[in-house]
Amino acid sequence: MNLNHRLRATITAVDHFVPEKILSNFDLEKIVDTNNEWILERTGIRERRILEKGATSDLAIPAATGVLKQRGISAEELDVIIVATVTPDMFFPSTASLIQDAIGAKNAWGFDMEAACSGFLFALMTGVRFIESGAYKKILVVGADKMSSIVDYKDRNTCILFGDAGAAVLLEPSENSNEGIFDSILRLDGSGKEFLYMKGGGSLNPSSHETIDNGMHYLYQDGKAVFKVAVKGMADVSAEILEKNNLTGNDVDWLVPHQANLRIIDACANRMGLDASKVMINIDRYGNTTGATIPMCLSEWYKSGKLKKGHTVVLSAFGAGYSWGAILLKWGI
Repeated sequence: MNLNHRLRATITAVDHFVPEKILSNFDLEKIVDTNNEWILERTGIRERRILEKGATSDLAIPAATGVLKQRGISAEELDVIIVATVTPDMFFPSTASLIQDAIGAKNAWGFDMEAACSGFLFALMTGVRFIESGAYKKILVVGADKMSSIVDYKDRNTCILFGDAGAAVLLEPSENSNEGIFDSILRLDGSGKEFLYMKGGGSLNPSSHETIDNGMHYLYQDGKAVFKVAVKGMADVSAEILEKNNLTGNDVDWLVPHQANLRIIDACANRMGLDASKVMINIDRYGNTTGATIPMCLSEWYKSGKLKKGHTVVLSAFGAGYSWGAILLKWGI
């Protein structure tokens, strides 16, 4: 191999899985003090999917299997499995190892990565660097979360936002200079730790009757504080990656934003100078599925034929940490 020639990582397959149960805004009206109009106006969400039985790996495995089938390869050909999730089946073993065993990826190693709603972007770029190093040729990157497992359905501010889903992509090397992942900007600011977190269950606050009684095993979000920084952070980084690569909104075929809030998505698109027709949005049907939102959009748009080979795509996310980032790629399948 010519070591002076940089390999570029490209996505060669994509798939997703959502559970059957639908939790609509009208269903939530019966559970907490809220209503459909209020939720829709503030978030853009109409319904979300809920996994009644099973864990995050049960959302990820069908997506992973679908990716292998789509690409026409066996699980034994996988080198690495990277799973972006904040709701692992267990602290350990990793959800990646559970997926590895379930699909029969006997020759793969892997790990979980936790960067909240930015997790898929962080995991994807980790996989990209592995490909570019020349050490690995087939990397499965999964974004999956069973958010219903950490949502308090008595808290009307958060229970309306989240749903369950899993999605995955396959990364492989390409020598085609006109496809693949071209650039990324990834950021972290731990000062946001007080505004979006789940304090119970870790080494800081190990599980106890007290932590359970105090609701510390549910996620907490200061909605106004997070909204303010998310709007700016996601819009800024999306505009920055265009400027860094001498591009404008006219050069972009698709913005794939993390599906947290429709108003944040709109602000991001406006900052980039993008028409709404160039923005992938499915938050109305699934809510915020954390690690799964971006790859699930890619999967739906690709399967529908709207995402085509050669399209210029920007992925953008903002999440707890605070963590945020953007990735620029050319679609290769």
